[in-house]
Amino acid sequence: MAILVTGGAGYIGSHVVQLLIEGGHEVVVFDNLYAGHRAAIHKAATFVQGDLMQPDDIDALFAAHQFDGIMHFASHIQVGESMTRPFKYLRDNVAGLLNLLQAATAHDVKRFILSSTAALFDDPARVPISEDEQLNPGSVYGETKYMAERLLRWMDEIYGLKYCALRYFNACGAHPDGHIGEDHDPETHLIPLTLKVALGQRDQISVFGDDYDTPDGTCIRDYVHVMDLAQAHILALEAIRDGQSRRYNLGSGRGFSVLEVIETCRAVTGHAIPAVMAERRAGDLPRLVADSTRIKSELGWSPQYDDLEAIVRTAWQWHSQHPDGYAD
Repeated sequence: MAILVTGGAGYIGSHVVQLLIEGGHEVVVFDNLYAGHRAAIHKAATFVQGDLMQPDDIDALFAAHQFDGIMHFASHIQVGESMTRPFKYLRDNVAGLLNLLQAATAHDVKRFILSSTAALFDDPARVPISEDEQLNPGSVYGETKYMAERLLRWMDEIYGLKYCALRYFNACGAHPDGHIGEDHDPETHLIPLTLKVALGQRDQISVFGDDYDTPDGTCIRDYVHVMDLAQAHILALEAIRDGQSRRYNLGSGRGFSVLEVIETCRAVTGHAIPAVMAERRAGDLPRLVADSTRIKSELGWSPQYDDLEAIVRTAWQWHSQHPDGYAD
């Protein structure tokens, strides 16, 4: 198929592009490089630099290419920032998607994969979190993804645009050969921040609270390897050929605590990695883990990197070979 990947120069998008190319698909990456990296894009993909907030850019894209499907990753993703700069997220994440959907429906595109988020579930009644859990975003970022899923529901009903929304917490790791990986500015994720201590780029890692109701007192979170996420996106693209829209939660099923992650990083890197205890952060819940039973049973999704050490090893390979990210 001919696939448009918005945000394909970003962390998750670039890994999905890799698998699409390996699967024989024709791929066009559309990215404004605000947070993505030109060097992350597979050389066999066609790159179009443009912005979803610029309708002329989108019109030119669809005038030059025909697409069988769209995978949408382009969005702002920082939960904390969304609470201090809400209009940035509401404008770009929602209005940008609207511009894309208007072009997609006008050109009769029938398949759409949304990179959604498990931030749709704030303080869930049950953990692990299934697709049946009540949607209750706890941030403006989560709200924009909730709105995106609602918009797609209407696009399905009105235009027959079949979609799959994939919801997950923490993407992590890197391509196993180490040629692409995670490079955010600023970096806010636990694994790369901890590995930066081992690289000598940070003095220590902070642990925000050690008195939660968990086995070691620190928060438990879900970590899903980026290659497993990429595979889920490919499976979802194939699945909606049957004419049925879908929504899936993706996760490890059990999660790992902050101290478990730090200790695993110590074991993989051989570095002491000093950790300091800090005050709790507002809004942090003791345990957030997604239930992936449905996508496993319906699509046969089978994560290959469900071991924390394996996840950290691929991340360490990337970061140790590229200590300054794509600037290297």
